[in-house]
Amino acid sequence: MTGAFIEKLEERCRRANSLLCVGLDPSPKDLPDSTGDALRQYCLHLIERCAPYAAAFKPNSAFFEAFGAEGWSVLKEVLANVPKDIPIILDAKRGDIASSAQAYAQAAFDGLGVDAITVNPYLGEDALLPFIERAERGAFILCKTSNPGANFLQEVRCGGEGGLGELLFERVARLAGKLNQRNNVGLVAGATYPEAIERIRAIVPEMWLLVPGVGAQGGDLEAALGAGLRRDGMGMLINVSRSIAHSQNPSEAAKGFQEQINQVRERPRQGGSVASLLLTFSPQLRRVADGLLESGCVRFGQFTLKSGLISPIYLDLRRLISYPSLLTEVASAYLPILQGLRFDRMAAIPYAALPIAAAISLQGGYPWIYPRREVKEYGTKAAIEGEYHVGERVVLIDDLATTGGSKFEGIDKLTQAGLVVRDVVVLIDRQSGAREALAEQGYRLHSVFTLSGLLDFCESQGKINTQTCQAVRDFLQRTASG
Repeated sequence: MTGAFIEKLEERCRRANSLLCVGLDPSPKDLPDSTGDALRQYCLHLIERCAPYAAAFKPNSAFFEAFGAEGWSVLKEVLANVPKDIPIILDAKRGDIASSAQAYAQAAFDGLGVDAITVNPYLGEDALLPFIERAERGAFILCKTSNPGANFLQEVRCGGEGGLGELLFERVARLAGKLNQRNNVGLVAGATYPEAIERIRAIVPEMWLLVPGVGAQGGDLEAALGAGLRRDGMGMLINVSRSIAHSQNPSEAAKGFQEQINQVRERPRQGGSVASLLLTFSPQLRRVADGLLESGCVRFGQFTLKSGLISPIYLDLRRLISYPSLLTEVASAYLPILQGLRFDRMAAIPYAALPIAAAISLQGGYPWIYPRREVKEYGTKAAIEGEYHVGERVVLIDDLATTGGSKFEGIDKLTQAGLVVRDVVVLIDRQSGAREALAEQGYRLHSVFTLSGLLDFCESQGKINTQTCQAVRDFLQRTASG
């Protein structure tokens, strides 16, 4: 097999027009007797009947291992009967280190010849690396599993006693994004927790998710797809096992699930401009946008600005400190941008960006500093608070970008201290010239939202009427040209 694992998977999904992963879980109670032949026939029947509708097959190794050496032999025979163009994901949930992990990988990829395997991240990054060394072989890392007890560990906060840190499953998602250098890493995210799928998708916008829990476990298929589908209608493998295997006609059951999935996939394409707009806003960004409006951080009306101008919109992100849950969401929205940048620490511009940077630091583990507005006249007389080292690269964090003036002031103080700045990240770009001004001096501006995009979203959701939205656009155009 050549090419990356995900490339093979996507090719099969397009050819079969399917995101259905058929699970092979031959529980002893489903077999007529406890023989290897019964095990074999059960699986071969499912493969034959479901292959036309399957994007992948997922055999659960436990049910084969229970038969001892004979079960392992049957598993190899079963896998050999899967059509060559259909990826096989071994559900083994392996998790060990060093030579043990290498042996598990060798057994799965060389011994059985599967395309991918499920792995457990509890032992850390070094336990995962042996499974992703070869681009043509892949791994789906357990992230937010579908079982009722998953929350006990997977939703523990990683930020210490303050409670603002990222959830453990979110940290796993970030690790997976980091490890996906060969396009062969995915995540397991249960359909029983659609909100968790939303959060995972916000962290890894393009990564493939293997989604168990539909059918017998009660996961909501439509909610899961709505939370995790990529903009191209791909990016999710919906695993179904018992609901297909226990049906009187597995072929029709598999076809039915394929059609249900595709019906949801097609809806955004039929929705026109509003649906297209929603697809550009991940579920997380929609939550942040709604929160900014509900908290009064973004308000519409008539407001007198410092310049004396009367504005139909007012942005007051200092209010975030009164809404800890929203502040946490806002900080999380910065993380996908920061993950794509190279830097040693963050630098926040006082004052509105200070709590934002603190929340980002707690979630992402990034150290940060900030340049003082006034140099201390006592003590250390520091111009910059926090630990740093000359020559380090810092990314500038702020709440808004308007003309870029405050950004240049912050950059100047940081460069005087021997630090290097290349990137600026803000929550909202007001599109009033900051991006262009920074670019002229060799700096790159990144934003979670543009103001025009935020306006479009608010209008599409009925948060503001068309007249108000147009008044804001006219004001922004006047001030930009003025």
